[in-house]
Amino acid sequence: MRARAGDPPRTMPQKILAGRCNDPQLRGDLVQVKVDQVVLSRAPARALAEATALGLKKTTVEVAVAYDGTCVTNRASLRDTEDRGPGSTPPELPSFNIQIARPGIGFPGPVHLERFAAPARLCLTDDPRLATVGGVGMLSLVVSPAILGQALATGSVWLRPPRSVQIHLSGRVRPFICARDVALELLRKGLDEVVRRIEKEHAAPVVLEFAGPSVRLLSVQERSVLAGIAPQIGAAAAMFVSDEKTEGFLRDQRRSKAHRAIVPDPGAPCEEVVGIDLATVDPLLMDEDGNVRRVGDLAGKPVGQVVLGGDSGATLRDMLAAAALLKSKRVPSRLDLLVSPPSRQVLEVLAQQGALVDLVATGARIIEPDSRVVTSEVYPPPDGAVSLRTADPEPLVPGSGRFVIASAETLAYAVATGTVGDPRSFKRPVRVTVPRVLPTDDVLVLRDKKGDAAGTKKAPVAPALQPIKEPLSLEVVEGLDTAGKKPSGDGFVLLLTDAEARAIYEQPLRREAVRAIIASFVPSQATSALAAEGIVCFGVDDAGMKSLRGQKTLGLPPPSKWAEGAAATTPKGKVPLTALPRGVESSWLQAGGLRGVPAKTK
Repeated sequence: MRARAGDPPRTMPQKILAGRCNDPQLRGDLVQVKVDQVVLSRAPARALAEATALGLKKTTVEVAVAYDGTCVTNRASLRDTEDRGPGSTPPELPSFNIQIARPGIGFPGPVHLERFAAPARLCLTDDPRLATVGGVGMLSLVVSPAILGQALATGSVWLRPPRSVQIHLSGRVRPFICARDVALELLRKGLDEVVRRIEKEHAAPVVLEFAGPSVRLLSVQERSVLAGIAPQIGAAAAMFVSDEKTEGFLRDQRRSKAHRAIVPDPGAPCEEVVGIDLATVDPLLMDEDGNVRRVGDLAGKPVGQVVLGGDSGATLRDMLAAAALLKSKRVPSRLDLLVSPPSRQVLEVLAQQGALVDLVATGARIIEPDSRVVTSEVYPPPDGAVSLRTADPEPLVPGSGRFVIASAETLAYAVATGTVGDPRSFKRPVRVTVPRVLPTDDVLVLRDKKGDAAGTKKAPVAPALQPIKEPLSLEVVEGLDTAGKKPSGDGFVLLLTDAEARAIYEQPLRREAVRAIIASFVPSQATSALAAEGIVCFGVDDAGMKSLRGQKTLGLPPPSKWAEGAAATTPKGKVPLTALPRGVESSWLQAGGLRGVPAKTK
């Protein structure tokens, strides 16, 4: 994408948004942009309900696809599908020009990278784990089901223009160092504090842009692993340039026509530059508490479970390398080796190369790419033993499964020895050749426009609108859990930690009767997404949060008072709050969400 004469130098996200916006200068707190792709993963039925409420007949976006991640069915999942729960995948989606990626095709991130992702496009999704598509040069932003419904119905949405942080890569990785180790090194550099500071200063989402001479040394799959760290540090997205490596990747996927070159303009403004020398990276891991440490810090610790694969952290090359390192080895008696190939394509290549046979001979169990694998709802970490995995964790909130994240080669060492250890202890590094001819059969993608199942069951219904126009009396809940509770007043206000504020934004199924969020820090993208659902976000300082904890109820002023400095009213007095919505987001709240706003002002 080339800048027009007279345009200021732009970053890659600015280029993508400017080319799809009526205001190429991206002025204002929010801008209206055209959407190229929509990906539904966590709440497809809810997004469809929002879209049909806005009058959707057939979507006009370039690509719209829903991933059905329920491979392991039980009575609860079957009942949810039968009842058209918000997380189910309605069979009539193809009749709206929305493709269905059926169970077994793989995890959304890797599959979308292979089959649909395209450089220099804007993708909206409800799944933060889709940040990996930034490896191909696509801008992927997480929004709420309401905004996804608007994108499907109208083809455009309102977004906050992002700011950029550049990650400058130099040097060359050493043997036994994988892209996962580099990603963990970036986490160790404290990027989360950089992102938070810039977000607070500008009230805008932050996108990581990878640059530097070493970018050209990384394959697109390795780039996707690095891009996948964006949700871990609170960034809205991550992007790599689209170059000859990208063009070769798309050619191998038989999608050459999707290629477009995109690089930042010389002198494009970024808020900060963080450098990393790949030659200095050692084998790393992230422990159960989210701290990045050297592998040697946990050396000798017994391992009870290894999950190789998942949706991020292990490329096809890494899977082949782990299989080669484990050839002729045997799984220790107290260790379970679970292999979850990221995509059907990876599974087929592993089978064709003989790597699958080697893993099975080692004692591996091949498990399906169920969405609950990466959240550890199925195959949870065993009590009293270390669980080693390659896939990124969900936000660390109370009650979530805890496991250790490491590279595929570190996992291979754990399987070979039964303990955590440095993979450089293997005698010699393996040489892996990744085939250029890849299977690209989309047999599990349903594109039937007739929608054979359409009309056979009740259509999903969007929840009722709840405008915020008057003062609110809300029941206080500390944390995310409102399951089975009925508020005594107008609804719930949640007092959240930073991690919990991210979690509710990323989990669109846990918002019933929630009217407001109060946290010391709420990502700007979360503020916008929740406003589209009729939920207002407020910031508060540490002293204010301490005053609010332990309260049963609180009162909030009407929107007309927010600009003057909002305050929560409690039995102990008033607590100052900062209203976080900006621009048209306030009109969404007063209408109860996007569906209540007249089309001309959306």
